[in-house]
Amino acid sequence: MKKVWQSLKKSRTAVISLFLVIFFLLMAIGFEGYAIFCEKTGRIPVYEKTNEQLCDLPPSSQHWFGTDYLGRDVFLRAAAGSATAVKVGVAGGGISIIIGLFLGLIAGYYGGRIDDAVVYIYSIFAAMPTLLFILAFALLFSKGFVSPALSGAVAFCAGMLHAEPGVLAIYLAIGLTGWVTLCRVIRSECMVLKHAPFVEAAVTAGERSWKIIIKHLLPNVSHLAIIYFSLTFATAVMSEVIVSYLGIGVQNAPSWGVMISNGQSKLYLGIWWEIAGATLFMFILVLALNLLGDHLRDALDPKSR
Repeated sequence: MKKVWQSLKKSRTAVISLFLVIFFLLMAIGFEGYAIFCEKTGRIPVYEKTNEQLCDLPPSSQHWFGTDYLGRDVFLRAAAGSATAVKVGVAGGGISIIIGLFLGLIAGYYGGRIDDAVVYIYSIFAAMPTLLFILAFALLFSKGFVSPALSGAVAFCAGMLHAEPGVLAIYLAIGLTGWVTLCRVIRSECMVLKHAPFVEAAVTAGERSWKIIIKHLLPNVSHLAIIYFSLTFATAVMSEVIVSYLGIGVQNAPSWGVMISNGQSKLYLGIWWEIAGATLFMFILVLALNLLGDHLRDALDPKSR
């Protein structure tokens, strides 16, 4: 980590991107904790408080991004929307990383029929239209088009993760469709690494296959997972915004997609600040993640160095 930080310090853009990502993570944790506290104590979160006398006010010193059609502060709602975005990014990206790492490692190391099976599986998922798959998943979960037994399990998991069923579906859909590229890359790397002298020495010494994968292959491909996670995180955030904008994802919690959907109907009246606030927050986070991912690739990838 020390070498990575020294490499990132050489670029002002990388440092700013890193601190922006950390800031959004801390802000998301703060708002998520605040939302849980308000739910437990029966209080109304400050970003949900309405005021009919303050509807659709333009930006001012009291309301930096103005107010929405219910008199709620747009800046606070956009900031609170970071909790939804970060949860989707972490959960969706984490699931895809786990699947991509596991399948890529076993396919690249074992080869043969296992490799053929993995290639067949990721070829199927690669052929799926990702956005339509996410929309279908979100529609099934949020509208209750699942069996009673599965519906109970979904409700339990959603309660544990403090998420709505539609958002939980986005976690799973992004995780189930976002692993293909990582799996391909790791599979290719492992096919090369398994012929490296240190791996062949471990095989000759009689080490078990799973130990070789964990001790020798995984550390040498972990940088790919870190880089890919930062990029998948950004993709997951944008996917959540699109799904929520269409009214299938988030229903009650603050979301940038919901804010954009609500604000578009009043653009013709010159009420632009709700869309601008949500778009600005999303733009800053996604840009910071993409820039950080590029710099992490340069810092972690031995070939780049």
